[in-house]
Amino acid sequence: MSDRLAVLSQYLLPKQALTAVMGRLAQARAGDLTTAVIRRFIARYGVDMSEAADSDPAAYASFNEFFTRALKPGVRPLASADWVCPVDGAISQIGAIEGEQIFQAKGHSYSATALVGGDAQLARQFDNGHFATIYLSPRDYHRIHMPCAGRLRRMIYVPGELFSVNPVTARGVPGLFARNERVVCVFDTDHGPMVLVLVGATIVGSMGTVWHGIVNPPRPGRIQDWRYDDQSIVLGQGEEMGRFQLGSTVVMLFPASAGLRFNGQWTHAAPVRLGQRMAGRNEA
Repeated sequence: MSDRLAVLSQYLLPKQALTAVMGRLAQARAGDLTTAVIRRFIARYGVDMSEAADSDPAAYASFNEFFTRALKPGVRPLASADWVCPVDGAISQIGAIEGEQIFQAKGHSYSATALVGGDAQLARQFDNGHFATIYLSPRDYHRIHMPCAGRLRRMIYVPGELFSVNPVTARGVPGLFARNERVVCVFDTDHGPMVLVLVGATIVGSMGTVWHGIVNPPRPGRIQDWRYDDQSIVLGQGEEMGRFQLGSTVVMLFPASAGLRFNGQWTHAAPVRLGQRMAGRNEA
């Protein structure tokens, strides 16, 4: 079966309504029923609860509390590197930005301008730079951390579709990551500007950041833009910056001037973990 045929049903599903319903269910505090659902999810996806700050499924009042669980201190040490991996997941794609085109999958690419919500001036800063796209599966830890230290300048909510972001969908839906709902976070760093995009997906109830809280819902159906130039919101390398209320994908953009070189062991579909060496200026 072709990838496009495999994702045909997603075009027909009422994705917004399904996501809204699942979001409400994930927030429900249903006692033993909630615990049973969490236990089933752990067994179905092989979630390693030994790494969780609280390993008891019954300790979580809602599914969302479980899904955004914290890790035990020290289980994700930070590598000594200019950029570290910001999440647990698997590499969807990494590489050079060709002009402003970002590679999605064979036969598919999308523009940086589309990804950031149509701001060509912002996107132009990343022409011929580098990108990394990391997919978070249901079993993964779902908080997002800073790949390097940065000062927050801007956050943009971009409304969009809610296709799944799994590998089959990435191969079958053109422009997927610039098509789905997303939250674009813009930072100044010692290596130049950096964009970190949280991409929504089917049944992803919401996305949030540490400085704003929950960004969506509500879903106003229009772009929203917050500026932080008059605030000093500085996050250190490895510090939490946001979280998904059900899994999804992170896309990062780096400028050509950063001189970034990815870890040579990072390849398509390889599993990665928070804190691992992602890139440096002098990687072989």
